[in-house]
Amino acid sequence: MLSCEYVMSIDYWLFLDTITKVCLGIGLTFACFWFNKLWRDHQSPNKLKPEQKKLHLLEEISSEVGRVNHSFAKYSALVIESTRFGKRWPPARKAELERINEELVYEFDKLAAAEAKLLMLGEKTMEKTLRLYAAKIAFFRKQVYIGREDITEQEIADIKSTIMQLREQFYDLLSRRYDRLLAA
Repeated sequence: MLSCEYVMSIDYWLFLDTITKVCLGIGLTFACFWFNKLWRDHQSPNKLKPEQKKLHLLEEISSEVGRVNHSFAKYSALVIESTRFGKRWPPARKAELERINEELVYEFDKLAAAEAKLLMLGEKTMEKTLRLYAAKIAFFRKQVYIGREDITEQEIADIKSTIMQLREQFYDLLSRRYDRLLAA
């Protein structure tokens, strides 16, 4: 038969064992959170070297321009379709074009921020190319619209080709600058 003192000592050691494991678990959790915070602080853009900050800004600019280009591609495809079908164009497609047009305007607003970032970086040639790209998109929207029947598909293609050339020029400049920063 087990004595009462022996049972109490087992309970005491089990209690002490449980408390120790809980404390170790809490300690490990805090240590993991602390190391994670240190790692995030180290990766933070605020703590990056100037070259890395410039790379980060150029990546943001590229992303913003890419979103505008994607929205423009959807917009131009729909508006070209509308000029082909004229008055026979389905109302559902017209509603889709209106939604895409709103999306394009929303994304287009971000080009101003991208231009400001380029000027801040001293990239005047890139900023000018981006401004021309944006102006050509605005010109396209004024020239090609629902219900316009006096514009040919070739005229539309020519305007769109100019826009794509400006886009390529911009990305060529951006790519060269990005590569130079990576090499530094």
